[in-house]
Amino acid sequence: MTLDIHTHAFHPKIASKVLEQLTGHYGITPVGTGLVEHLLTRLDAAGIERAAVHAAATAPAQVIPANNWSMELARTQPRLIPFGTIHPGFADFEAEFDRLERAGIKGIKIHADFQGFRLDDPALWPILEAMQGRFIAMFHVGDRLAPHLNPSCPAKLRAIRRDFPQLCIIAAHLGGYLHWAEALLHLAGTDVYLDTSSSLPFLDDSLLRAILDRHPPERVLFGSDYPIFDPGRELKRLRERLRLSDAALERLLTSGEALFPENGPDPALV
Repeated sequence: MTLDIHTHAFHPKIASKVLEQLTGHYGITPVGTGLVEHLLTRLDAAGIERAAVHAAATAPAQVIPANNWSMELARTQPRLIPFGTIHPGFADFEAEFDRLERAGIKGIKIHADFQGFRLDDPALWPILEAMQGRFIAMFHVGDRLAPHLNPSCPAKLRAIRRDFPQLCIIAAHLGGYLHWAEALLHLAGTDVYLDTSSSLPFLDDSLLRAILDRHPPERVLFGSDYPIFDPGRELKRLRERLRLSDAALERLLTSGEALFPENGPDPALV
């Protein structure tokens, strides 16, 4: 199974608004509409079979509506692997995890920067404890603030890995958007998964190669961050920047397959 581990697809009622917010925050004009149909078209053009789709509730009241959308995708879109969302301010996270699990949701997206908390907030600890052995955790890492000031950063995620050793962790953006020196220091070479989303256009060759040389290749996952970037274009960047052979590119596209078997992820992989 070829897989794009990091995409987004929004409910038609909010897609245009979300794209405006993304443009305002990152200063990047998205290439896609953010609608499911367009994501599938871009996956087809790139020759990618499936994609994980992420959302993040920016307030406790958004948790249930956002998860309802993820569950709808799980019911209606067999090519997509929707992740759920949670928020430290959402009181009954255990019941919500039960609801997500019954619906076949395999993972939870955590985006501290957009959700309004820090990865070192103790309010997050019971949630992470409950996720261990149950859900894959996709963490957004990094942003424009200095790492020690940023709500998410590689050092904070490394502390989570230390304190929650049974949590299956994916660190987005090669371990830290705009924080790649810190990602090399704190995350490269560990047992967390790194995805390639929103990193290649901004990362210089020497640091890119240093991270990938240090990290286990089977724990590097392809991610495009659609609709910000196009899956096919990101694959082309990878091939050109890293001079990847067809076989190496295929390994990158299929390295996430073991995380989504019928009976859940292999405990040896977390």
